[in-house]
Amino acid sequence: MTGTSLRTPLDVPTLDELRRRTSVKWRAFDPDVLPLFVAEMDVAPCEPVVDAVTAAMRAGDTGYDHGTVYGEAYARFAERRWGWSFDPSTTRTLPDVMVAIVEVLRVLTGPGDAVVVNPPVYPPFFGFVRNEGRRVVTAPLGADLRLDLDALERAFAEATGVADHGGGPRSGRRAVWLVCNPHNPTGTAHAPDELAAGLALAARYGVRVVADEIHAPITRPGLAGHPATTHTPLLTVPGSDDAVAVVSASKAFNLPGIKAAAAVGGPGAVADLRRIPEEASHGVHHVAVLAHVAALDHGDAWLDAVLAGVERNAWLLADLLAEHLPGVRYRPGEATYLAWLDCRDLAGPAGGSTVPDGARSPAADPRAWFLDRARVALEDGRRFGPGGEGHVRLNLATNVDVLTEAVVRIGASLAR
Repeated sequence: MTGTSLRTPLDVPTLDELRRRTSVKWRAFDPDVLPLFVAEMDVAPCEPVVDAVTAAMRAGDTGYDHGTVYGEAYARFAERRWGWSFDPSTTRTLPDVMVAIVEVLRVLTGPGDAVVVNPPVYPPFFGFVRNEGRRVVTAPLGADLRLDLDALERAFAEATGVADHGGGPRSGRRAVWLVCNPHNPTGTAHAPDELAAGLALAARYGVRVVADEIHAPITRPGLAGHPATTHTPLLTVPGSDDAVAVVSASKAFNLPGIKAAAAVGGPGAVADLRRIPEEASHGVHHVAVLAHVAALDHGDAWLDAVLAGVERNAWLLADLLAEHLPGVRYRPGEATYLAWLDCRDLAGPAGGSTVPDGARSPAADPRAWFLDRARVALEDGRRFGPGGEGHVRLNLATNVDVLTEAVVRIGASLAR
């Protein structure tokens, strides 16, 4: 186990200080509940971000956003972190990641066209896509929580209406593969060869590819002998010339309520990004852009310390589950600050199967059981689509005491 003595920005706020926050994480449930559900970090803020926002407010720099400063900052960050170079002058700054994805989908598809997703996956992929009148076609991850190329090919065939693009005419139907890279909720960091194979299949079936890379900066640094992991930007992979990546600093720097994002296109997609209407940028929050730019340009040391804390917690969680919840299957992911817990083998107290109202079992509805009996709020796996049944998502971005108390409480709820 990675030592719990490591001190990181995750360990600065106390539980009492966290409970004074007024965001959804700390107001959605009663005060006795430990909230580890929504993707907010329990973290001390990045000081360059605090300085940038404070300076903007003092200077009255609260007008409308202009230009490509966001794309320029992300390009500098991407070059430092992954060696990825792109032309920031071709990027589009947009209000947030899902808004950006919707705007790209509007350009690349029409009503009734299909969007392929890989469940279990970020729940808004389903809602936003359907709200735009597009069909969702699923290509579930494999049992190893990695891309299943056979499932992906079947989905592409269904989405485009052709059994094999290499041997039949196009149907005229447009389609997009919306890939979560890295993957939420599983923490899978898609490997270059996996992405290349997916891109080759997409090209074969005439499917365009859009990547949500909001979790890209959150990979494992490799502590106490554990392997380090890295993110592969989609647009660095062969075959991505007409693909689009949507990027943001919001998750890595705990700015989910101060939103901004950029759409980055491969050479063959630059014209598509120009087709996004100018009005789409009207919702961009200028102070949010300033905050994100400060994080991207000056937050590397803070981010590295947070990543160390997340990795420590990932391996600590594995040890805590082995001690208190051996029926839960969990493998620390390669990316994100999220843990995907398989609770399908859990049994209730003394082999029982129901909570006092007789409505649920820990295996059938672990989220409800943990909330009712342990007063711990996790995310319901069913919200992530097929493959989420019997699972919960846990947010690792907290301090050691909160994480430990949560697992101890859940373990005790199964023993009573």
